[in-house]
Amino acid sequence: MTDGNIKFNFKIIETEKNLKDIVPVLEKSDAVAVDLEADSMFNFREKVCLIQIAVSSMTLVIDTLKVDNLSSLKPVFLNKGIQKVFHGADYDIRSLFRDFGIEVNNLFDTELACRFLGIRETGLDSVLKERFHVDVDKRFQKKDWSIRPLPKEMAEYAARDVVYLKPLARVLQDELREKGRLEWVNEECKLLSEVRSDLSEEGPFFVKCKGAGRLAPGSLMVLEELLKFRLKVAEKKNRPVFKIISNRSLLEISREKPVTINQLQNCRAVSQKQIGMYGIRIIDAVKKGLNVPENKFPVYPRRRVPILKPEIPGRVRAIQKWRDGVAKELRIDPAMLFTKALMTAIAVQKPVDLKTLGKVEGIRNWQRKEFGEKIIEILNPQN
Repeated sequence: MTDGNIKFNFKIIETEKNLKDIVPVLEKSDAVAVDLEADSMFNFREKVCLIQIAVSSMTLVIDTLKVDNLSSLKPVFLNKGIQKVFHGADYDIRSLFRDFGIEVNNLFDTELACRFLGIRETGLDSVLKERFHVDVDKRFQKKDWSIRPLPKEMAEYAARDVVYLKPLARVLQDELREKGRLEWVNEECKLLSEVRSDLSEEGPFFVKCKGAGRLAPGSLMVLEELLKFRLKVAEKKNRPVFKIISNRSLLEISREKPVTINQLQNCRAVSQKQIGMYGIRIIDAVKKGLNVPENKFPVYPRRRVPILKPEIPGRVRAIQKWRDGVAKELRIDPAMLFTKALMTAIAVQKPVDLKTLGKVEGIRNWQRKEFGEKIIEILNPQN
């Protein structure tokens, strides 16, 4: 079948043998487009369910629930001579390593490239519509990719997501090269390819619950017990934790601390259905938290904010004023050039030359090379 001007056909890979047979084709390619589908919306432990790979001659949909051993793919992803094109690669890079130990060399992220070009709408559907006048069908975006047999229309949807990535990468690379920003994106992609997921499942669990830092120690203890209860239920039911009870509801219960079903109903943190299923266990968790002695209450870990010398804020403002002006000229989000944290770190250290600027934690080579001299000038006007 065809989609616009690009030939579109796909092959589903369901056996290790079929995968090994196709690897030589991938190894001969200068670039491969990659996407994946996971089941994070439907299962307790999320896992990659499909890997889609497109080369010039074909598009593959690898069923990772049927192909147990993906080791034959590892050399392809490690090969620095083959560019791997993703769109919004952070989650994919983490997931490939977590589930299969696959590491990625020579990454090019088209979503990141869009941001460095100042493109406001960087979602793949928006970019493809703008660049190739293609309307992307998103009907299956939130479907359960772990269902088997996999419906043909879902497999086709998954395959279609990677068809345009290589042509898109070429267009974006040309524009970045013309604007002198390709080196910037390449360095950022190199760093992005090294991200890894935090696989720790040890407590305290409240540190990963947004909003927990605003709770008093006693409420924090109750929240920890509620999170433990929810985790056990989610694992037993093989459901994502947020589909059991939301973080927002648990935070409210932690503040109210109901010890009876009536009190739980009155705080309106959970539905009547949830009370019917989990009410008694919620109350038990609250009581368990309340029974912990005060001297054993947990303390939310907080980063100590360093006390800045009086002259530092002025330096930050000077760098920021310059940065905002450059960003306006380049028509790019200012934070893509320098974040507030990085500007502060530079202001604190006040480098006097490019060598000392290069020692500031978080500074990129492209930032030092492209803008280093100007930053040194701003921080050391007397020189």
